[in-house]
Amino acid sequence: MAPPADLTLVTGATGFVGSAVARALLARGERVRVLARPNGNRQNLAGLPVEITEGAMEDPRSLARAVAGCRYVYHVAADYRIWVPDPAPMFRANVDGTRDLLTAALDAGVERIVYTSSVATLGLISGGSADEATPSSISEMIGPYKQSKFAAEELVRDLFHQRGLPVVIVNPSTPVGPHDVKPTPTGRLIVEAACGRMPAFVDTGLNIVHVDDVAEGHLAAADKGQIGERYILGGENMALAEILAEVASTVGRRPPRLRMPHRMLFPVAFGAEVAARVTGREPFVTLDGVRMSRKKMYFSSEKASRELAYAPRPARQAIADAVAWFAANGYLK
Repeated sequence: MAPPADLTLVTGATGFVGSAVARALLARGERVRVLARPNGNRQNLAGLPVEITEGAMEDPRSLARAVAGCRYVYHVAADYRIWVPDPAPMFRANVDGTRDLLTAALDAGVERIVYTSSVATLGLISGGSADEATPSSISEMIGPYKQSKFAAEELVRDLFHQRGLPVVIVNPSTPVGPHDVKPTPTGRLIVEAACGRMPAFVDTGLNIVHVDDVAEGHLAAADKGQIGERYILGGENMALAEILAEVASTVGRRPPRLRMPHRMLFPVAFGAEVAARVTGREPFVTLDGVRMSRKKMYFSSEKASRELAYAPRPARQAIADAVAWFAANGYLK
């Protein structure tokens, strides 16, 4: 029997944002298929009534099977790491895998695609908030993750212009909240701060948003977004000192008071990366991370608010929900 016409594929549903998108779709009664690696961590799929198709972004045949019979596709999957010993697999997943998936979706006649990019692909404004029109270039992208996402978003736009790909692009800022099982780099920062292992901070800033609001923004992009357009799905701009203070307040600790100059972190990051190449464990501080922290990653979601009725909750609630989930799941020991 052919699958129903309203079947929706979510890639990356075993991950942080992808699982939030899958849960949001299920909450409104949609039938969801997810792409999952055969031996991957499926903790975020536990108890969810989804159809699981095994495959990977590096396997084009599995991608063709995954999109078959689907009306909608949410391509959320990405290799998201600030540091990698070899960037080639990251580019294979984030760029080549995106091309293979979206080409298969075109061939399968998918009606609407939401592609999850990142604010990492956008330019920045000193002393202000960047938006979808802020110019950027590959030369401004620090590290393989940003470079791969920039290249992938360029590829998506090329498919839109050249082949009429029915795609809406969303650019989440820095999501936090429940089900960050890995956790993400920002989730790791929250865990370390909640455990009192962040004695100092640098002068930087992020745009913090609840992961469930990012998920709702994905659905709104599918329902209301204009084909070929992109939308920032962000929340509140916060200095790192404010983020750490909010985490400390949530767990009843004193926030860190020592502000460290960026230049002092470079030797620490260098040593951490050398150790990581020996141990194979991802370093908590990286050279690219220090370079990125020299600029405040502040963004405006005004376009999404205007065109998608996007309305994120306060960042304080996002941080509190993240801390509560990490505590309940044993991350704060």
